[in-house]
Amino acid sequence: MTDALTLFDDLLPAETPVDSRLLQVRTVYAEPAAAASPRGRQVLARFPGAEVVEVPSHWQIPDLHGNEGNVERWVRVKTETLVLGVKKSVSVRPNGRSADFIAPSTANGCAMACAYCYVPRRKGYANPITVFTNIDQITGSLRRHVARQGVKPEPNECDPVSWVYDLGENSDCSVDALVSDNVADLVATFRELPTAKASFATKYVNRQLLDLDPQGRTRVRFSVMPEADAHLLDVRTSRVSERIAAVDDFVAAGYEVHLNFSPVVLRDGWEADWTALLQQLDDELGDAAKAQAATEIIMLTHNEQLHEVNLGWHPQAEDVLWRPELQQPKRSQNGQLNVRYRNHVKRAGVDRLQQLIREHAPWLRVRYAF
Repeated sequence: MTDALTLFDDLLPAETPVDSRLLQVRTVYAEPAAAASPRGRQVLARFPGAEVVEVPSHWQIPDLHGNEGNVERWVRVKTETLVLGVKKSVSVRPNGRSADFIAPSTANGCAMACAYCYVPRRKGYANPITVFTNIDQITGSLRRHVARQGVKPEPNECDPVSWVYDLGENSDCSVDALVSDNVADLVATFRELPTAKASFATKYVNRQLLDLDPQGRTRVRFSVMPEADAHLLDVRTSRVSERIAAVDDFVAAGYEVHLNFSPVVLRDGWEADWTALLQQLDDELGDAAKAQAATEIIMLTHNEQLHEVNLGWHPQAEDVLWRPELQQPKRSQNGQLNVRYRNHVKRAGVDRLQQLIREHAPWLRVRYAF
């Protein structure tokens, strides 16, 4: 193990250490090329007290991946550990629901610990943030892909004018922005692309993002749910009331701001709690925010492996997430076997929530329900 400051003493940029309850990093596992890169040195400078442990691959860290003992220290690992790696594939993938395309990830994992999050399923018992340091390669790939698309020929549910690229598929960009300037670089990239728009979902309010001047080319989707659900399931996130309070400020700063209803969890009292949330949105959001708002309704999808992990660190969450009497198997696009609400249960839930939106927030356009 080598202390980060002594390893790159002459190369580190001047950085202000991160001051966040989410991140008190003690150990950084780093691929040598990632640690030596400009972006890697920036991350190390933000966590000057961390030890650096050299690893051959960000996917091959025995202390993290496949170590079942990490279930008992699930949140501690997220708080105290970072990983630096080089993204091997920078290809853009088609999407078609929330966005037209999925951008190459600039990070993987999260410091937050939402009990339903699908990302840990691939990693095995630990899910701290992995920062990909080859940001110039990623933004270059995006610029070339956007150029090849040309002008969007017709409107779709993603956007009427712009090609939409989803960022942070496997992370939360608002938290990633605490760790490095990757998100700032992405916002700056799309600011210069008049035919494309970035988009990311978040459950964390990072007001540093207000200074990035997106000029309408980045869509932030604040995920919201009733406070009762968030208190149980959205572990280490910003409170829902704080997310709602940030919407007007992000609109004023030049972001397009949408609201994700994600995930919608069906349990006793859910209709009354969603009614109260919709009324809160109607009362608190300003006219400018309402005029450009839209929502995605995403019903809960769960996973048996994640269910077993949660039983080891947060079993109370499984009282509402694991409902075999309401759920059925679902094969995901990446081949994993998940569970979702039975067809008739899901259909009834979506219909009822859309009815509540029409009654209490008629200004809120539903982009899609899934």
